[in-house]
Amino acid sequence: FFARFDPELSGSPKATRAAKKLRGQIAEGLDAVVNLDEDRIIRRFVNAVESTLRTNFFVTDADGEPMPYVSFKLDSRAVDELPDPRPMKEVFVYRPRMEGCHLRGGDVARGGIRWSDRREDFRTEILGLQKAQTVKNAVIVPVGAKGGFVCKALPAPTGDPQADRQAMQEEVIACYSTLMFGLLDITDNLVDGKIVPPDQVVRQDGDDPYLVVAADKGTATFSDIATGISQDRDFWLDDAFASGGSAGYDHKKMGITAKGAWESVKRHFREIGHDTQSEDFSVVGVGDMSGDVFGNGMLLSEHIRLVAAFNHLHVFVDPDPDAKKSFAERKRLFEMPRSGWTDYDTGLISKGGGVFDRKAKSIKLSAEMKSLLGVSREQMTPNELIRAILVAPVDLLWFGGIGTYIKESGESQADADDRSNDAVRVDADTLNCKVIGEGANLGLTQRGRIEYARHGGRLNTDFIDNSAGVDCSDHEVNIKIALADAVASGDLTVKQRDRLLENMTDEVARLVLNDNYLQTQAISQAERHAADQLEAQWRVMRALERRGLLDRAIEELPDDEGMAELQEDDLGLTRPEYAVLFSHAKIALYGDLLPTAVPDDPYLVKDLARYFPKPLREKFPEQIARHRLRREIVATYVTNSLVNRVGATFVEDLQERSGAAPDDIARAYVIARDAFDLRPVWRDIEALDLKVDARVQLDMAHELELLVERMTVWFLNNARRPLEIAATIDRYAPGIQELVSNLPEIVADEDRADIEAQTGRLVEEGVPKALARKVASLDTLAAGGDVVQIARESGVPVLDTGRVYFELGSRLNIDWMRHAAKSIDAQTDWERLAIDSIVDDSYAHQSSLTNTVLDVAGAGRLGKKAADGVIRTWIESRNGAVERTCQVLDSLRESESIDLAMLTVANGQLRGLLGR
Repeated sequence: FFARFDPELSGSPKATRAAKKLRGQIAEGLDAVVNLDEDRIIRRFVNAVESTLRTNFFVTDADGEPMPYVSFKLDSRAVDELPDPRPMKEVFVYRPRMEGCHLRGGDVARGGIRWSDRREDFRTEILGLQKAQTVKNAVIVPVGAKGGFVCKALPAPTGDPQADRQAMQEEVIACYSTLMFGLLDITDNLVDGKIVPPDQVVRQDGDDPYLVVAADKGTATFSDIATGISQDRDFWLDDAFASGGSAGYDHKKMGITAKGAWESVKRHFREIGHDTQSEDFSVVGVGDMSGDVFGNGMLLSEHIRLVAAFNHLHVFVDPDPDAKKSFAERKRLFEMPRSGWTDYDTGLISKGGGVFDRKAKSIKLSAEMKSLLGVSREQMTPNELIRAILVAPVDLLWFGGIGTYIKESGESQADADDRSNDAVRVDADTLNCKVIGEGANLGLTQRGRIEYARHGGRLNTDFIDNSAGVDCSDHEVNIKIALADAVASGDLTVKQRDRLLENMTDEVARLVLNDNYLQTQAISQAERHAADQLEAQWRVMRALERRGLLDRAIEELPDDEGMAELQEDDLGLTRPEYAVLFSHAKIALYGDLLPTAVPDDPYLVKDLARYFPKPLREKFPEQIARHRLRREIVATYVTNSLVNRVGATFVEDLQERSGAAPDDIARAYVIARDAFDLRPVWRDIEALDLKVDARVQLDMAHELELLVERMTVWFLNNARRPLEIAATIDRYAPGIQELVSNLPEIVADEDRADIEAQTGRLVEEGVPKALARKVASLDTLAAGGDVVQIARESGVPVLDTGRVYFELGSRLNIDWMRHAAKSIDAQTDWERLAIDSIVDDSYAHQSSLTNTVLDVAGAGRLGKKAADGVIRTWIESRNGAVERTCQVLDSLRESESIDLAMLTVANGQLRGLLGR
């Protein structure tokens, strides 16, 4: 240890020789150890030293005295026998009065710091939270991190509650501060953009300056304390080191975590035909109105009928609440500091309800309570009443408090890993609520979520529902990093910066909530096609496992046998299962994009700017463009855009189909998205919330997904390599937009009739006609790339090229063959690939034939009559080959059912026509 980390020894040739000699001596000495346990213990100490990357053990204060605590940074993946999942790195801080740890999933990682009461196994608790944080952080720049500490010398009670609280708070702050000191002691700094290693610390790893902490259980008010320590150390992140402080975004004041989870709740209800913002609905919950998530959540609709709730002290029951009056009372309690359920005005509680002490021996049940809970018992213990509340037949179960209250029926209480709630925990298959909103972490076990979903319940996961808090912190930190540049250059004072931060609060909230909206929409999109996507999801799981990026057992995803059973039963993944795969797909794609040139593409500076609020984009574009985490933000933004819009299987599918690398797939996706100008179409569909059936919105979004998939493949196969995003969009977008504007005029009669029929069906569902026509045209527009490319090569205007292209597709039954192929239900991977090949061939045949016909016409304009004449001339020149091909295809078209073999014959006929 001294040879590796003593700054006076380490790094010198003498120290290197000494370390090598010591390793040899230890190895020889172990040969003489006869006791197996002693051998293992010594080897583990050696491994721990070898796995240590940094330590402050040799750091002294201004007086030359050793620090009163010690911190060690470890390469977690190098530590023998460490339980999975393993962080990338971790720091352990020790002092006689406290112990703490900080676990990180990557170099740029962030998560909260928790005051833990699990003195014996607090690392186990933090590890579970860091694992959950990893998938929660898939939507933001940093990967998951989590920290925690235990206080080992809390003051004994004196009998004076106020004095005891003060003494307790002081000790907790001291322990928290020690953890902050220990972390910063061994973290690199940045001065004038250059890395400055910490004094008296030997580094056995590379540069590592990014360290950000956040609030968590027991540390909600500590951000300013961490900020003060950061500023005293002149740490480069300044007050961005700890988000949410005095000059940051107060999550409780914004209600951002609850609002994010409410996006999930609104979607669940919207998809079953209920508007939570205009129609009453019944709710039971965990928490009280003084809590951030519970309190804010229960004020997000004036139509909430909160019939029951509980916290650690009391049980609240209001069997038949008046929505308007109870909302006003909840608001009063929320605004009252440290309120509890006993502060609720009992005169407003409906008949038969009340507030009950959880320490009571028993609680008598009124007739109204029995009716509400669906029970016949005359009385219950408080714990029995809580279990009855959890399984009550209500619309929504809202988690706003800490604790795991629901497990799978096959799990033990120990599996839930929350001993304090063993007495009130219920099984998921006993739940009777329609929807669960997880504003708090770990309200259910993952297996409990899956069981509830399999029984028809609607929920996501905690890391999807309550991600808005970390997302808000991410925006705050990155905004502060950008503005620190402006402050340092004199373009902004600190007071002006703080005022700007405050003025941008609403837009930051909008950006964050949009992430919640899109993530839950993507999960609903996958759920709607769950069985059809299972095979592709299976392939993604196996691919991620091969790369060491996914452990299905740890993530509670089905193994191969379980996937095969789902396939046999024509089932798909549940929402909670897909949420895990969805997040891991984002993590994998982000990791694939970051080392490539994609984050440096000048075109994607637009995506970098979209991450930030408008005032920042307008006033400080240069600071945004040179943001220290610019590459990470771009990679994250592109990843979110792609996976949110086209799903978790998209990249893996296209890798298999085209052989392209993830970075080229991402480039082609952006080209397809922007060449077809799809952002406004997505926004128009989303603007129809509660105006049309949610099913119609999802179906329209699916049509866009199919277009994006087709065109991403097309650009991978046809655009110039290497793919230049801006140049390719400039080359194709004008022609594609010309097609979009004039499509009904140039398509064949059959295509036009199909577009009009689909437009009419959507209009009947309530979709505005302009949007309905756009969506109805998407299938035809999938030929847009071909048409524009042919037009460029032939010298024939885009619209005239389109006339020939679409007319050939109709006359030769190519359109029919393509649609018939898409309608076949592939039973195996090989069948799926064969169908994809036929569809791709159909476009290629149509393009080749169009080129051939236009060669006959020569360059120049073609009206409709001229286009028809050119096609007729070409057909006549084929000596009957076209008619014979059409006869074969017509006979196939008249068949009652179409199979792959028949389509293969049709494809061969068209291929043969190309050679004549």
